[in-house]
Amino acid sequence: MLKNLDKMNELLIKLAENGINIGPESFKKIKTLKNPLEFVSTLIIKIKSQFKSKELVVIKDEIINSYLEEFKNSASENTAETIAKKEINKTEEINKNKETDENKEINKNKDENKELNEEINKPNRNQDGVEGKFNFEILIDTSKKSYTKGELVDFVSLFKSRFEKLSKILKKRSQLKVVKKISEIHAQDKQNDFSTIGMIKEIKKTKNGHIFMELEDETGVLNVLISKDDAELIKFSEKLVKDEVVGVLGKIGKNSKKDPKNGSKKESNKSNSLSIASEIIQPGVTRIDKKKMDFSVCFCSDIHIGSNTFVEESFVKFIDWINGDFENEEFKAIGMDIKYLIISGDIVDGIGIYPNQDKELKIKDITKQYDKAAELLSKIRTGVKIIIGPGNHDASRVAEPQPAVPKEYAKSLYELKNVEFVSNPALISLEGIKVLMYHGRGIDDMALGVKGMSMEENDKIMKELMNKRHLAPLYGERTPLAAELEDHLVIDDLPDIFHTGHVHINSYKNYNGIHMINSGTFQTQTEFQKTHNINPTVAVVPILHRGKFIEINFLSSQKKNRK
Repeated sequence: MLKNLDKMNELLIKLAENGINIGPESFKKIKTLKNPLEFVSTLIIKIKSQFKSKELVVIKDEIINSYLEEFKNSASENTAETIAKKEINKTEEINKNKETDENKEINKNKDENKELNEEINKPNRNQDGVEGKFNFEILIDTSKKSYTKGELVDFVSLFKSRFEKLSKILKKRSQLKVVKKISEIHAQDKQNDFSTIGMIKEIKKTKNGHIFMELEDETGVLNVLISKDDAELIKFSEKLVKDEVVGVLGKIGKNSKKDPKNGSKKESNKSNSLSIASEIIQPGVTRIDKKKMDFSVCFCSDIHIGSNTFVEESFVKFIDWINGDFENEEFKAIGMDIKYLIISGDIVDGIGIYPNQDKELKIKDITKQYDKAAELLSKIRTGVKIIIGPGNHDASRVAEPQPAVPKEYAKSLYELKNVEFVSNPALISLEGIKVLMYHGRGIDDMALGVKGMSMEENDKIMKELMNKRHLAPLYGERTPLAAELEDHLVIDDLPDIFHTGHVHINSYKNYNGIHMINSGTFQTQTEFQKTHNINPTVAVVPILHRGKFIEINFLSSQKKNRK
């Protein structure tokens, strides 16, 4: 019985995805056919040859009956493929002669369907419960988990939470199964080996070419030296930043006669013991098993609706593509396979985000910007689930983690039945595939503060954030962090997909089985970007097409494959 039910659901979904609605009596008759799926495929071709609208079309029982009679008569000598070919030829004939019997029947019902056709322009019709086919789940959303008062004690709790979470991950590494507290290291005999876990309080290069690091835990501070003679460890350490949590293996040396920070003489005591690091371990990423994807996902961010540099024509072309209206047949097939659209922040351009922004705004009201976004997204077929997170241009608080965009500003978007709002960051599940959504402000700090990192190669930064298992490890830099009781930016659960935006530059890397994607923008270069030498990737949309990464350029309609 469950098998038959699945087949019936398949018929309904196939019709709904193609914008066709039929009555219960017609559906009962279709179910009795020997090959109902074949009839539905033929019906779709017939209806689409008559109705050019991409939206929902209601077909009356009388028309279905005539198609059923025709199908039964021709079933013995025709396949769905030959019927389709005949219908294409018939369509050409119909365009020349509008007086065929079928066309008369359909024209007869056009007036009766007038109200329905007007309904097409309203946002997001419910297509016979199509939403039910989504296996979508929000795993982590911090929107209702903010308990901070912004007091000093909250910052202490934040860093304590970070240390505890990342220590737990680090202790799973074989080299750190047994570790000592820093106070225990100071108490042990000199020149003994040690292993410990700590947060980097300070790190800098000495005038002699060594790297000096202060490591702390809840019991004390340990001075750690990375020798310039260990070239591999020096290179690795250049990626380390303040406030990240690492494991350190090494040996306690003799008490230094000089303060390693400034070279001044200092009396020997246990708390100033200088350790020599032999290995530094980040939480890191274990290999993720590849999961089968029998659906496709589209990734967007930084659409910037409301800006006069928003490329609306390309965005509309993108929407048409999702709806199956595209000149290239290969692209069209991919578009119709899209089941989820992820938007990781900055769907609108916002108000007062940077100096003189008002001079570059086409829509100067934040609510009207979201209304325009709703107008555009409402045109996307309801067979696509749209998940929206906030960015620094959105009407959410600036400090991370950001709650979802408030309904008071984006009411028109909240009214769309296939739209879900989540926080920044958020962890969601699409058919069992875990997606970590993060707008990406933490990328700024890494690009500016770490040797070898840049906005242009943001995939390298995303890889490093995954290794640190934190989305914005540097505190007090460009990324504002809320003084939460819990650090929600720690990457506890490894995702299958890591999606960011913010920098307006596309990138892709598969790192240990994780698809890492940055999705560029739908905004041409702004004056602000010109002054910072940022050359955006405009209207080039990343797609995971059943597990394979591709990009489609909606400025030039070109597809690019990446491995």
